[in-house]
Amino acid sequence: MGFLKRLFGKKEKPIKKEFTEEEHEKDYELKSEGLENVLGKMHNLVGHAIIPFSIGGAVDMYYFPNHIKGTGFATMELLDPDGNGPKKNRIGTYELVAFTKHDYNESEETQTPFNLIERKACGFLTAIGMYSSQAVLNPKETIEIPNGENEENTCLVFDLYEPDGKKFIIGNREHHLLLCMQLFRSEMDYARQNGSDKLFKILKEKGVYPYSDLDRKPVI
Repeated sequence: MGFLKRLFGKKEKPIKKEFTEEEHEKDYELKSEGLENVLGKMHNLVGHAIIPFSIGGAVDMYYFPNHIKGTGFATMELLDPDGNGPKKNRIGTYELVAFTKHDYNESEETQTPFNLIERKACGFLTAIGMYSSQAVLNPKETIEIPNGENEENTCLVFDLYEPDGKKFIIGNREHHLLLCMQLFRSEMDYARQNGSDKLFKILKEKGVYPYSDLDRKPVI
């Protein structure tokens, strides 16, 4: 799917509702509570983008080291204070999550395994976040994100992330978390041929799900 190339063409942007600073602050508070209910306590440091996502930059990265082994990454900028943002999929609207098996590392050394996967995750979460306002993205679907010339596409699969049945709720609104899991191409091809559920079963048996790390051998 070479869809993301279309993101950068000139398009008429719809007029967006303006929210007050107070509304944004309240939304941030409620969204944080909703994420922590599912993912555990959020780290007190945020990976802020130099150019804001709202004007074409990267997503801010929010870190969750207290949920499962390793670190969770989540977005908080797809949903506005009214709950709008991504095109509704079969469940509704959502924020994105991804995971690494590596523990959170505050070091700015970009060659550490954590920092490398953190930057990779920021890249694909940003691309998917941009695309989510234009296309319906459902759990169990696969997606390819084009990279630079002579670079392989990033292969991912989506899934509904509700550990222990915990739902992502913001105030009195129910949304959901859409897991973005990076795969090897052979794994993505298997999911496309046999269904994502069969791939998820193998990934869980091998202890790979829901992590996006590719410093492992393909399961297919």
